[in-house]
This record gives sequence, C-alpha cells and structure tokens, in this order.
Amino acid sequence: MKIAIGIVVGASMLAITVGPVGAQTYDSGSTGVDGAFTLPNATCPTSPNCTLTLPASGEYNFTTVNIPQGWTLRFNKNTSNTPVVIRASGNVTIIGTIDVSGANGGSSAQNATFLGPNGAAGGPGGFSGGTGASGIVSTMGGAGGGPGGGAGGDVNGSAGLGGGGAGFFLSGANAPSGGGVGGGVYGTAQLLPIVGGSGGGAGGTTFGNTGGGGGGGGGALVIASSGTITFGQPSGSGTILAKGGNGGANNIAPPGIGGGGGGSGGAVRLAATTITSAVNGSGVINVSGGTAPTGTGGAGAGARGRIRIESYTNTAQVSLVGATPSVVLQPRPVVLPNTPTLRITAVGGVSTPTTPAASFGIPDVVLPATTTNPVQISLAAAQVPLGTTVIVSVKALTGAGSSTLSGGLAGTVASSTATASVTLPTNQPSIITASATFDLVASSGQGPFYAEGERVERVRIAASLGGATRVTYITASGREIAAALLQ
Repeated sequence: MKIAIGIVVGASMLAITVGPVGAQTYDSGSTGVDGAFTLPNATCPTSPNCTLTLPASGEYNFTTVNIPQGWTLRFNKNTSNTPVVIRASGNVTIIGTIDVSGANGGSSAQNATFLGPNGAAGGPGGFSGGTGASGIVSTMGGAGGGPGGGAGGDVNGSAGLGGGGAGFFLSGANAPSGGGVGGGVYGTAQLLPIVGGSGGGAGGTTFGNTGGGGGGGGGALVIASSGTITFGQPSGSGTILAKGGNGGANNIAPPGIGGGGGGSGGAVRLAATTITSAVNGSGVINVSGGTAPTGTGGAGAGARGRIRIESYTNTAQVSLVGATPSVVLQPRPVVLPNTPTLRITAVGGVSTPTTPAASFGIPDVVLPATTTNPVQISLAAAQVPLGTTVIVSVKALTGAGSSTLSGGLAGTVASSTATASVTLPTNQPSIITASATFDLVASSGQGPFYAEGERVERVRIAASLGGATRVTYITASGREIAAALLQ
C-alpha cells in the first residue's frame, strides 16, 4: 500500500483607494537574511523566467524585492507544500509577474493503457486535481485534493461523466448530467492561516479508456513589506497570478469518457505600510478558477479564490480577476501565533515524515505487502482538550472515500495522542486527512473568548494535505470566524 499523508471565472476592475491613517508603520517580520532580491541575478541570469525552489519553511526574508518588466517568477513546491511567504524589510516593486497558478489537467485517452496519474499539480500551497479513471481499477474518477476538492465522475451506462469543479470562495460547479459534485466553500476572508485552491475532480470512463484529469488548485502567496508594495511602472502593469488549472479536455469522440473539473483559484494576501501603483501604472491580481470541458462528458468549472489587501495607506490601481478582495486598514501579523495543532504520526506502525508530501505520486508511507485491513492510524495533538475525538478520512486515487472516528485524545493538553482504525484500498495509493472540533473550556485556560460581540464556544482544527493546520472558531450562534480575529 502506498499512502500519502494529509490530513466561476469572474472579473472586476477596481480602484482601491484608502486614505492615510497617521504615520503608522507595519513590521513584516523580515530579518533581511536573504538580502535584496532582484532579477537578473546569479540564480536566474537570463530572462524571461525564474523558478525558485521554496525553502522548507516556505518563507523568504529579503531586504527589498524587485520583479522587473518582462520577468515571470515561479516557485517549485517544497516537500510540505507550504504557501509562499515573501517578507521584505524594505520596499517590494512588482513590474513583471509572480505566478503561483495550478497546472491544467491531463486530457482523456481512448483505448489506452492507464499510464498513471493525470491530475494536475496545484500551485505551492494549493492542491492537486484528481486522476482520471482507467476503467480497469475503477470507472470513477479520483476526487480533487484539498478541503474543497471536486468529486470524481463515474459512468452512466456507456456514458462517461465529468468531474466536479473545486470550491473555495464559492462552491465549485457540478458536472452536468449527474457527474461529479462541485467542492464546497472553505477558508476565511482573513487568510490567516492562508491555504491555496483545491483540485478539480477527474472524469469517469468505460473500460480501457482514461478520463480527463482534474485541474490543480491555485497556490497561496503572502507578500509582506515593512515599506511600500508598488505595482507597475508608467504605462506598465505588475501582475500576480494564482489561477486554478483547467480541467482535462474530453477530446475523444466516444461518449464513454468524462472530462476533468477545473481547479479553484488560489489565495493572495498583501500586507504593507503602503500599497500603491506607479504614476500611470497599474496592477493585476488574478485568482480565477479553472475552466472545464462542456458537452458530452463535460465537467464542472472551479470556483474563484480569495484576495486580501492590508495597509495603512492604499492608493493602488489594481485589476482584480476572479474575486473581490477584503481591503482593510490594519495589517495583521504574517503568521498566527501559538495555535492548536494536529498531525498523523504513523500509519500501520510506519512513522510518517514531519513534513509530508501528501501527493498520490510521492507516497509518504509505503506499507509492507503483508499489511491487512483494518490499519491503525496514530495521531498527535497539542492544545486540544483531552478526550476529543478525531475524524480520519481516506481518499483513494480513484473511487469513493471513507471516514472513521478515533478514540479520545489522551495524555496532556500540551501533548496528546489517539488512534483510529481505517480500511485502506490495496491496489492504489490513498491520502489520509484528520480533523477535530472541540469545546472551549474556561477552567483549562481556553476561554471565554469573544469575537465581534459573540462568545466563542467551539474550535475546529484540521490537519490538511501538506501538513498545514487550519483553525476555525465557532460562536454560540454558529458563526465561523478565523482564529486571526481573536488575536
């Protein structure tokens, strides 16, 4: 068994103008240890493309950043699939392009041997699309990765059905004709913590064919400057792309093959003392969802992503594609302070890496061939009340997933453990995720808390694909509020 651990297009043109508020300054937290970043440099001596490999933390600590006209900056994912966090102690100038978009899903194939996953990779901090069904192992396409992954399509008689689009800011679109259901809404306007877009569901197929792969989710990008973030130059535009990938095309004539759903757009957060545009310059931020094939075997499109812009002074002329941003006067910290954590530590007695890849193509755990079901999952948590049970979900490469409940966490609040037994498919890789919801207990120092006049009663924590932990506070009325609002 191979195990990976993890736990529609719209556009608007806005002139974002927020007046100054005194002489306040923002601290990005950059140490400046990575020096000034500009292009060309020793790593990228020639234009037009520069690709950096993210450090394990996903963070850069620059003094200044300059992306000149004609250059496109991209990033290779790190093993834990963290968002890209660019801190600068000085100014950031974007005249060229920063691109953390998801890739497009692979096309369907007729009368072909199943060649392996054709689900597209998500951008850094985003999630991969589902793999098209082969008709041999399963007729149902794989679900997209991430909290808003689209469901895979199956077949209806001799007709292959498309995958559902991935959700994020909105729900992803359902595939037509009873195909895969679109993924749900997730995340918060605060983007703290930030998470990228989800993958589209893959197409179902009849025997011997391969369904279209789901599009990858757009990545997650934070740019924090203690000085000024400037877009463009006179008569020029700076661009940030975090688009969802398009679903794999259903370009085969027979109706027995479904197309892939679109990935959802990613997340972009800017925080600075000042955000502006050069004189007669402008900017573009694009977090649109991926498109999907239509007609016979058509699929669902991906939902748009999220944008947040934080500064004390904002006069940027920015074209926003795919989302209307949250624009606020009070910049928040780049990352959350101490919060509850939850992770999967072992599967079937085999220890998991601290920073799992959470990819169907890169297994974090390979179990011995002699392993039999059910398989024990070991969990570890911190700052979660003892006795809390954890929902453990299994998502196979193709076909439907399953969920089970662990025993209660035991140990101490600072360090607790639990186990759950799950059934794993024996002929294909799986991704495992874990989540828990618990009440705040005042006697243990966990409350009472209030947000926007409402008492917070519960906390939901999820160990997501790539190992990131998402924390959501739930009020007495049922409202869900990002942990950042309580800092």
